[in-house]
Amino acid sequence: MPISDCEVRDPRIRRTRQLLQGALHTLMLTKLFEEISVQDIAEAATVNRATFYDHYADKFALLDALAAGEFHMLLHERQVRYDGTCPAAASAIIRATCDYLVQMHEGRKECSTQRSATGALVDAAIIAAIRSVLTAKNGHSAPPLPDISAAAASWAIYGAARDWFFTPNHPPVDEIVGRILALILPILHSGQITEPAEAVHAVAR
Repeated sequence: MPISDCEVRDPRIRRTRQLLQGALHTLMLTKLFEEISVQDIAEAATVNRATFYDHYADKFALLDALAAGEFHMLLHERQVRYDGTCPAAASAIIRATCDYLVQMHEGRKECSTQRSATGALVDAAIIAAIRSVLTAKNGHSAPPLPDISAAAASWAIYGAARDWFFTPNHPPVDEIVGRILALILPILHSGQITEPAEAVHAVAR
């Protein structure tokens, strides 16, 4: 599983994308995303606008890549994998999601309130990242998690973690991980159940 879209063989492409993502990350520490222009990002990354558009359609695509890349990096550093059976693996994903929310919002002007113009973009990027972890093939014996179960579980994990983060005086991460795990385990387990063919045909009729 690629950690980010910076993982390419061409060192020039890799370096340019790293510069662009790093520039946006730094700019968001002092400015709202709406206030940041492509020109601002290009100048901070020491590239020109044409080079920016060689890699990203717009600043929103760059934000999506930045958020997904940062989250995948956190998972990679912790060696988080979901094997389809172990609750501890699901707990690790939940904990990483909570920790990433804390890291992502720390020091950023954009995230002083629960809702922002960029919130939906970041939310979608992290939900997609969680889903990719849940459906990744890691060589385990359990059958792959069906798309509908992975979708439900990823939304549930991120939604619960996000609600926890934005709740004033929220409980410690250690406490909330167990609560969220109890909510998503039935979803994950239901994805491992294969219905008998007769039952499927009965429903179809």
